[in-house]
Amino acid sequence: MGIGDVTRDDVLRTPAAYDDLGGESFEGSRAEMPVAEMPVARRLLVSPAFGSAESRRHWRDTLDQLVPFTGYEYAAKLTGDQLDRLTELHPDGQARFWGATSAHDGKMAVVSTGDVVLFTGRNHVRAIGEVGAIFRNSSFADVMWPPGQGGESWHTVYSLREFVTTEIPYTTLSALLGYQPNFQYPGQLVLSGDRARAGIDGLLITTRTALEEAGAVTPPHRARELPVERQHTRSTTVERAAQRLLHNRDESALVIEFCATLTDTKSTRLSSPAGICDIFLNGPEGRELIEAKSRVERGHVREALAQLLDYARYVPGRVDRLSALFPHPVQPKERDLLHHYGIDVIHRAAPDIFARSPAPDDARERMRPLWERRRPSH
Repeated sequence: MGIGDVTRDDVLRTPAAYDDLGGESFEGSRAEMPVAEMPVARRLLVSPAFGSAESRRHWRDTLDQLVPFTGYEYAAKLTGDQLDRLTELHPDGQARFWGATSAHDGKMAVVSTGDVVLFTGRNHVRAIGEVGAIFRNSSFADVMWPPGQGGESWHTVYSLREFVTTEIPYTTLSALLGYQPNFQYPGQLVLSGDRARAGIDGLLITTRTALEEAGAVTPPHRARELPVERQHTRSTTVERAAQRLLHNRDESALVIEFCATLTDTKSTRLSSPAGICDIFLNGPEGRELIEAKSRVERGHVREALAQLLDYARYVPGRVDRLSALFPHPVQPKERDLLHHYGIDVIHRAAPDIFARSPAPDDARERMRPLWERRRPSH
């Protein structure tokens, strides 16, 4: 089959709806799992933040710009523990902040570091953030967001470890979360379980906290000694990627469209010391790692190749396929490069239709012993 050919078996369809499995305990323990199929974060917040004039003013003050929380006017309102936690997560002494009023105390009590927040307004997700330090302190909040006459102070405050702006229509988010297409997200939501994971994985969100827990990056408060030959290779690359990207809009749109074509396979992501892959499938056709790229130039193809080979050695058990996913057909030279290493090429052939160019069976079998090497020791 040529790379442009599409057969009935190549067209994949819609997954079953995700169910919300309910909440989790506040600051519950997280096991240190070197390799796992796990949520990228435990909870997903949906926070209206751009609808009213007041919200937009708060956005300009504490999301569009960093707040120097070590300055006297801010630090004087913080407890010692709060200042220590902020400094631990934001060593340069400044961070973006958001919060909630006391009406949301019940919902916010379960939120913790590493959870994901979607800031919404005007029928779109306007930004994505990763929760950093979170605490209750109305006095500190009032310095950043002085309440108007008769207004209410913000009660819960949280910093953001990562923050990126985006433009995701509500219809896209609702399809992932299992809501009606016309749902308007009128108030604060705190989602957990499979519904949170559907949103986080579907939007291809990778948090710094998840990379730390997987061992891919070093937490800011913990020094980690690395062998000389590794200090400037994979670890540094992943560190820089974590600093640069919380969410890749172009790749996530491609992943959402592809995963919506799946039938008997649920898509997840694999967390490991190599990072977090875009798609991990474990279904009737076996176990498959897929890395998505938003472009088809050789540099992006080589990056997909390196990432797939890095992720594969951490997959527990047999790996049946490695695949690279692209928005357009790749050139024959780039396709042959991936095929040489036993990697399938998948590309978007038309809306909701994807074509697969499988690697030769002999190349896949030749490479399989390398894919399935035992997890490296650290």
